[in-house]
Amino acid sequence: MLLREAMADPLLEKYKVIVLDEAHERTLATDVLFGLLKEVLKNRPDLKLVVMSATLEAEKFQGYFSSAPLMKVPGRLHPVEIFYTQEPERDYLEAAIRTVVQIHMCEPAGDILVFLTGEEEIEDACRKINKEINNMGDQVGPVKVVPLYSTLPPAMQQKIFEPAPAPLKEGGPPGRKIVVSTNIAETSLTIDGIVYVIDPGFSKQKVYNPRIRVESLLVSPISKASAHQRAGRAGRTQPGKCFRLYTEKSFNEDLQPQTYPEILRSNLANTVLTLKKLGIDDLVHFDFMDPPAPETLMRALEVLNYLGALDDDGNLTQLGEMMSEFPLDPQMSKMLVISPKYNCSNEILSISAMLSVPNCFLRPREAQKAADEAKARFGHIDGDHLTLLNVYHAYKQNNEDPQWCYENFINARALKSADNVRQQLVRIMTRFNLKMCSTDFNNREYYVNIRKALLAGYFMQVAHLERTGHYLTVKDNQVVHLHPSNCMDHKPEWVIYNEYVLTTRNFIRTVTDIRGEWLIDIAPHYYDLSNFPSCEAKRVLERLYNKRERERTTNRG
Repeated sequence: MLLREAMADPLLEKYKVIVLDEAHERTLATDVLFGLLKEVLKNRPDLKLVVMSATLEAEKFQGYFSSAPLMKVPGRLHPVEIFYTQEPERDYLEAAIRTVVQIHMCEPAGDILVFLTGEEEIEDACRKINKEINNMGDQVGPVKVVPLYSTLPPAMQQKIFEPAPAPLKEGGPPGRKIVVSTNIAETSLTIDGIVYVIDPGFSKQKVYNPRIRVESLLVSPISKASAHQRAGRAGRTQPGKCFRLYTEKSFNEDLQPQTYPEILRSNLANTVLTLKKLGIDDLVHFDFMDPPAPETLMRALEVLNYLGALDDDGNLTQLGEMMSEFPLDPQMSKMLVISPKYNCSNEILSISAMLSVPNCFLRPREAQKAADEAKARFGHIDGDHLTLLNVYHAYKQNNEDPQWCYENFINARALKSADNVRQQLVRIMTRFNLKMCSTDFNNREYYVNIRKALLAGYFMQVAHLERTGHYLTVKDNQVVHLHPSNCMDHKPEWVIYNEYVLTTRNFIRTVTDIRGEWLIDIAPHYYDLSNFPSCEAKRVLERLYNKRERERTTNRG
């Protein structure tokens, strides 16, 4: 938010004091703000900046902010006893569940907080913990197992603050609340009553490879700073215990002291566009606390140049000015700005909104077949982007009814959120006088236009089906597979994809069928064969270019 405000008010004149909390988390936004505020402070001696954190590399921050004074405010933490495993654990999920059960059987009253890495893992753990403890009958107290992750509906998130259940009978073993959470519970909130913390030592972290332009979330070891934060959660209201599911040797030797700054492991296209909009042209000398790799910056500049947001001298174009106002990835903002040209801005707005919220398809374990059948009813033969459009249209036609969502295995919260995002994007489009328009639904160009507009933004995220039956990403030549969640009943020759997912294999997710000739019509500057690696896709494109040339000659003749 503060970065957005700085676009309109570079010296942040509205503020006298700015507080940056949780600075140790080193998110992309805070790192850019550090550099920006350092510049602002030079021009505004009246501005006060307070940087706060529980586990900060104080000397590093002091040095960066010109030897600013350091204040240490001692917190009132109860002592926390730390336990390590004797041997490394082969399966941290299984070990975490086992530890929960042991604590519940053997330790005095007090709630448990377990740190895991993501929604699926957390839901799986909640089921298994409930099952194991229910199997023990009334020899142990009752439990309330509560998941916590960012995409959980707010009403469900509130459950973490409810008290532990009462004993089943008077004088019986006490009840216990067990919260199973992502690292959202590390710093963002305090849950009273937590006495035991279980820390497997992992979290999902963003990683970026600029060579192949792939950004992914990978389960990675946490830092020592995160481990301290997690342990501290056990000593908020009384002395506590933290069970680390790794060895003390591993803690001392394998964990990094601090979390690796996000700016060093992210795609920076959006950040560069923001900085350009803020009037910072010399990116190489911008005072980042930890400067990103030159290759990552070069990749970002290259992407923005291909999208037309920057000219060949690296200056912001009129298109780039507009794109920078959208709080979206540059590809998506380009697709939105250009969509009126393809007479489908209403539909592209809906698709962009759907891509900006969590997965809208629910697939509960106990009703997977019914959920898959429900999803198939929304499926579009040409791909997932159009399937998302079908879902949004159906949601609106059914008056945004939560009951309709429930019956069709649609996440009502995700759709409500998409609706809000769409309204926000409409306001930005209106500000730039971009036309809201649609092709007539009965016109056979209706879906063709939408697919062309999608390609106009995502022409750098294209894969080609090789004769061997697998896909290769264009230019980067990475072997990828269509994600099993895709809606198509065939393997198109060319697809655009929304994201690249690294799991057991390389998957491309949210894919839509496009035509090869559109590539050379819509993005000839990117599909310039003079700097194209030799591959099947290049040979196909050569044939398409030759065909286009023959058509032009015939038309001229």
